[in-house]
Amino acid sequence: MSKAHRGTGIREQVNCGRGACPVCKRDGIKVLYEVSLDGETKKVCKQCKAKLAK
Repeated sequence: MSKAHRGTGIREQVNCGRGACPVCKRDGIKVLYEVSLDGETKKVCKQCKAKLAK
């Protein structure tokens, strides 16, 4: 059976959740995870979220 519901949460976001990560400066990557950086809440990529969680 197909999984038509997968990814519906990011399809509603601007650019399907893709953009530039403010930590690693990569662009065209999914920035979905909210992290507080310097007192501000910013969205970062999955790899940077894992680094910042340690």
